Amino acid sequence: MSEQTIEQFIGEVLVGEAQKNAGEFVAYLRANEMQFEKAGGYWEDKLYWAIGYRDKSVCFIELKDDPSGPWTVWSDDSGSDSFGDSSLDEHIKEIFWGNVVVCENINPCFNGCKKSRKKIFGKDIDNVCGTAVKFENPNAEAVACLKRMAEIRKNRILRNG
Repeated sequence: MSEQTIEQFIGEVLVGEAQKNAGEFVAYLRANEMQFEKAGGYWEDKLYWAIGYRDKSVCFIELKDDPSGPWTVWSDDSGSDSFGDSSLDEHIKEIFWGNVVVCENINPCFNGCKKSRKKIFGKDIDNVCGTAVKFENPNAEAVACLKRMAEIRKNRILRNG
């Protein structure tokens, strides 16, 4: 028996706008030749996928059958300049900045914590988590930002190999 696809899980665990928005984002990623790998290890019992392009990390998606946040998308940790120099309109930048994960802990959260200062679309932000951007239950406007995030990462991979 074959393993279920993320699209099948979206249809099973998400409803309404969450289902529509997640489906649209996943369709965009598929159309852009992204690879989907169901995560193992700690994430094995969760609906969690690592999304890649040419075997390099792009983002991560988790689906939850939970009213607190049916789905979440995290950026990868491709480096502090990943979102440094891309030209976006100010409204899109504001949405991104509102979803930056800033760590409030004084000490590292875990062994290997990558908290650092990052420039995200022209703005220097301190104590940014290794997964710099996190969208919880993104609406249609946020999905547009996620598409740009994936496009920026894909273009970086194409430029840098």
